[in-house]
Amino acid sequence: MVDPDDPREQIQVAVLLANGRLAGRRFADRAEAAAWAQPGEEVVELNLVCECDR
Repeated sequence: MVDPDDPREQIQVAVLLANGRLAGRRFADRAEAAAWAQPGEEVVELNLVCECDR
């Protein structure tokens, strides 16, 4: 079970662009990010509290 108050579970979905930078927009979920991403780009999940990827 995920605890919404646990900062370790606060995950943000982003798109890593082909140039190594993150896209400058937010996505509601992984599916939305995948639909937006272009070939050569990668959908990533980030925990902004610990600055680590998942």
